[in-house]
Amino acid sequence: MEEAGIYARAAPSLDCHVQLGAASGKLLSVSFPDQPDEGATAEHPLLDRIEAYLNGAEESFADVDVALTLPTDRRGVLETLRSVDYGESVTVAVLARTTPGLADTDEDHRLVREALADNPTPLVIPDHRVRDGPSAAPPPVEQRLRTLEGL
Repeated sequence: MEEAGIYARAAPSLDCHVQLGAASGKLLSVSFPDQPDEGATAEHPLLDRIEAYLNGAEESFADVDVALTLPTDRRGVLETLRSVDYGESVTVAVLARTTPGLADTDEDHRLVREALADNPTPLVIPDHRVRDGPSAAPPPVEQRLRTLEGL
């Protein structure tokens, strides 16, 4: 991750921009605005990788250093989700069972759904790969990502 700042690039296949927030060498956020924030810079290595992914390259983004400022249990869900590979999907129940400290209970399913909805870095942490859970990305973006990966 490069220096702190806001980075954005048009993503025609998503009908929006992909915008990143970064600081201290870590990714803080991924969003999909119609127009990027004023002063956002288009040059960033992660934007290059995202562009390649949107053009069909299989990419996991597992090596991207993400600053997850969420409660520990929700952070655990998102860290487990990072191991779901390109083109694969899971259910909320499977994600709950495979996250350390969680189980296949209604309470843990609710926690998983809350973690997915609060995901600060959708696409990089691939919440679109959870078939029956919410995504922090807008629905049209989530559907395009799912279609791209054949899900």
